[in-house]
Amino acid sequence: MKIVSRNEELLRDGLSCIPQPSSRTSLASCTKLIRFEDISAAAFKIQCGVQKTPCTYSRLSKQYGMDIYLKKEFLQYTGSVKERGVLYLLMSLPQEQQRKGVIVASDSNFSMAVAYHASELRMPVFVILSTSTAPGRARTCRDYGAMVISYGATAKDSQVHARRLAQENGYLYLEEEDSAVYLSGLGTVGLEMYEQVPKLDAVIFPAGGHCGLLAGSAAALKHLNPHISVIGVESESFPVLQQSLKAGHPTDDQACNNHHFYGDVSGVCFGSNSLQLTGKLVDKVVAVREEDILISMLRLLEYERATVDAEGAIGLAALVAGKLPELKGKRVAVVICSGNLELHLLQQCIARALTLDNRVCRFSLVISDCPGDMSKLLEILAREEARVLDIKQERTFVTSELFTVEVICTVETRDKIHTAQLRNALLERYPTTAWTER
Repeated sequence: MKIVSRNEELLRDGLSCIPQPSSRTSLASCTKLIRFEDISAAAFKIQCGVQKTPCTYSRLSKQYGMDIYLKKEFLQYTGSVKERGVLYLLMSLPQEQQRKGVIVASDSNFSMAVAYHASELRMPVFVILSTSTAPGRARTCRDYGAMVISYGATAKDSQVHARRLAQENGYLYLEEEDSAVYLSGLGTVGLEMYEQVPKLDAVIFPAGGHCGLLAGSAAALKHLNPHISVIGVESESFPVLQQSLKAGHPTDDQACNNHHFYGDVSGVCFGSNSLQLTGKLVDKVVAVREEDILISMLRLLEYERATVDAEGAIGLAALVAGKLPELKGKRVAVVICSGNLELHLLQQCIARALTLDNRVCRFSLVISDCPGDMSKLLEILAREEARVLDIKQERTFVTSELFTVEVICTVETRDKIHTAQLRNALLERYPTTAWTER
């Protein structure tokens, strides 16, 4: 169910044609889509309900040759920037609807924000989740104060059930969409960054299936300073925003990956309003690989002590991948918008990122099964300052000569150069050393 308000009518009056992403228009022609006054009003109204998160200078700046400032939206109570749009949305509801309550049907950051802020506003809130939802997400929504109901084997089943309950009981069924109210709440991020970091040259946002943050914040930033470059970043696995901008309307990409790793980055959930704003105000949209996102997550954990998910790391991934060379020497803000990654996924992501970053490697070699030969191998590893993570010996199924043992070793190194030095040292002593390619 859409929320119709005066701001929604403004969005409806927007121009029907959607320009190509390369076209540029004045901000005055975009005021029919969303007004700067709407974003300012949202900032005033939600200031007591959400945090004004820090936007701090990053230690990564020297590594990538620019002044990087990180807007840490993952520090919001529910770990997501979605709180801004959700709170303004809920506060804008008529009192009669607030009394009846709201209902959502997904395990997304949007649903968790609804669960928390509706409870804080003393509004009845129901979250319908499929039986395949991770137990941690259901527990979190309960902790926020929502009534959680498990129904159906798929997300579609739970959504159908939620709509039926809403119709029968007078609840307002909410799903993430792009009304002016919601976009205005999300746009307060751009407003804050402009205040926190003077003389900004560029701002990088996550894009993909949910580009409301990109669209709303672009409206604020371009009003305040049209010369600030606004950049969106999405995954190469499903470049739905780029495809939609090229087609001139939201497209349904059948290749979208629903893996929990991608979370709110995947899917086709934005509407024509967000797409119009993006086409008019966003300067560039780039796509990054999954490997770049994983390394970005590792960099944020190491340098910023920030544990984020794919949506939170994808903006920095554009800098990690070297997709924006024109920003060298510039002052750049990156929105780290979400930190809701399940623990088992976090462990897998960090392990994989270390391998991609050439800091964990595996090799196998054959040595004679005699006393002292294993200690010689360990001496080489110690001399090269490689940290042994795992070591296995195989005697039974070795296909080489008799009385030999195959050693399979996993080690941690400092960086790519250190890995190369270790490899050369081992090949010099054991010419048959085989490295497992990542």
